[in-house]
Amino acid sequence: MSEPVSISSGIAQRYATAVFELAKDGNSIAALESDLDALSSVVAESAEFRDLITSPVYSREDQTKAIGALSEKMGLSTLTGNTLQLMGTKRRLFAVPQLIGALRALIAEDKGEVTADVTAASKLTAAQEKALADVLAKSVGKDVKINMSVDEKLIGGLVVKVGSRMIDTSIRAKLNSLQNSMKEVG
Repeated sequence: MSEPVSISSGIAQRYATAVFELAKDGNSIAALESDLDALSSVVAESAEFRDLITSPVYSREDQTKAIGALSEKMGLSTLTGNTLQLMGTKRRLFAVPQLIGALRALIAEDKGEVTADVTAASKLTAAQEKALADVLAKSVGKDVKINMSVDEKLIGGLVVKVGSRMIDTSIRAKLNSLQNSMKEVG
């Protein structure tokens, strides 16, 4: 792990632990989850937002004012908005993506859930996602929340990552395996 990522993760973990404990004490875990969904989508979709939280060009005051206005506009809870503003005053907004991941992990652990990263060649229907979650839940022994993504390069099949385990049933992987086998023979 590179040093900047390690530093960001450490910072994010400390903020996440504090925010999670406050949310749990205030019985506002559901609001926190909603805030995380909103933040995740804005981080993924807005280059301007990513620039705001990572660029050293913006002063502390500018970052804090901007993140406060954005928090209000997005309808984030007071806890999340205040946390983001505190991170702005401390020049720690660069750790927001890691904060989101750390908070999701704490919430999942509290609920007894595990997250499965699933990559498919095409979008799964709701019924297919539910069936997959049920199969994974039986295998893992916990409720499974699916984090779905689509990669058409897989051609078909799925790549499923649950914790440290990975199952690759994609046609691309099978073709690569067949190609390697043919190289070994010839």
